[in-house]
Amino acid sequence: MPRSVRVASVSEVPPGTAKEVMADDQVVALFNVDGTIYALDGVCPHAGGPLGEGTLRGSTVTCPWHGWQFNVTNGQNCLNPRMSHKAYSVKVEGADVVVELP
Repeated sequence: MPRSVRVASVSEVPPGTAKEVMADDQVVALFNVDGTIYALDGVCPHAGGPLGEGTLRGSTVTCPWHGWQFNVTNGQNCLNPRMSHKAYSVKVEGADVVVELP
């Protein structure tokens, strides 16, 4: 059963930025694309890089370690359409960002 975890305030993730947070024991990367917040597993599947410290351009994040890129709206790898990264459902409740974990 999914559980809701408050991970940040909306003000901590301004538009065009990324932020690494913890949701229980899970590293989660938050991304604000034009006012909508998205969440991916914060650990890059390539070599464990911190996606929340990556560069966000539009809806694409680039891992700071080796340059792997993902669409933050759905976790899709930008070069290999058969590869996707775990995306989490996000809700904004008042000023809080809440992530749904499995």
